[in-house]
Amino acid sequence: MIRWTKLLLIVACLWSIYWGVAAWGLHRGVDSWFAEQQRQGWQAEHAGVNISGFPLRHTHRITAPVLADPGTGTAWRAGWLELSSPAIWPGHLTVHLPDTPQRVSYFDDTAVVQADGFEVDLQLAPGLALEVERLQLVAEAWSIQSETLTELGGQQLSLGMVQTDQPELYQITGKAIGVSPSALLRQRLAAADGLPERLETVAVDMTVRFDASWDRNAIELRRPQPRQITLQLAEARWGPMRIKATGTLNVDETGLPEGELALQVENWQDILRMAETTGALPSKARAGIERVLRVLAGLGGNHRDLDLTLTLSSGYIALGPLPLGPAPRIILR
Repeated sequence: MIRWTKLLLIVACLWSIYWGVAAWGLHRGVDSWFAEQQRQGWQAEHAGVNISGFPLRHTHRITAPVLADPGTGTAWRAGWLELSSPAIWPGHLTVHLPDTPQRVSYFDDTAVVQADGFEVDLQLAPGLALEVERLQLVAEAWSIQSETLTELGGQQLSLGMVQTDQPELYQITGKAIGVSPSALLRQRLAAADGLPERLETVAVDMTVRFDASWDRNAIELRRPQPRQITLQLAEARWGPMRIKATGTLNVDETGLPEGELALQVENWQDILRMAETTGALPSKARAGIERVLRVLAGLGGNHRDLDLTLTLSSGYIALGPLPLGPAPRIILR
């Protein structure tokens, strides 16, 4: 019995030494990373790092972190940031973010992000590159605001990214429940009969090939850029309206997408009426567009639903036979 007690004490002492050394090394790693970003011209600072979690985890709470990259014009600040990992393997990292406001800026534009239960689970590959093998982001009630009003919010949010057997290819899924559009849009839609204040569901399931894998360079140097997007399904439900899309897009080095997306629109007349109500569609243009869409819907045998092709080519976008204008550039800043 005494022998086993001594053995347990020795193991406990060795583990305590290991935990302390590893915690010190991780602490030094955090400070070194901030110092390196400052050397490269970033604004990278914090008010202190507290360590806890003994004996099974290493938890580092970084107080008042501020990161700003002058090269891309992006900046982020928060009240605190907590990094937690199993003591035996720091590559399985859980990032906790505060439910107090966080500020995200792109040059002169600033958004205030706030969410309950904001957590990011990261599985990193062994090695100095810290390549992302799996990422899962979850949040409860969330909102994105300008300085004066809520622009977007929701009841639940989840986002997942899983690396495939090809390092640059990732399976990406996302789902938002109870999405609330901007206050201005809700005000304009106040007269819309039977339209809920929130979108029931917005979901996406796609495979994206980037020009590089996601690792520490994605923060320190440049974001990997999408080069091919295979959309298994994108879906939005809002009251009686439903939009689904599938297809494949190729993205060139300037961010211009080319390809086709198959769209299925349920109750398209309600969507057209909503576009007119919000001012997105001029009243004079609605009649002509409605006649064309009515003919296209009739070809499918169901006048309430539309099956159309969204075509992106040569920098422009068209919905069936209707030109919509310049195509958006897909660039991750």
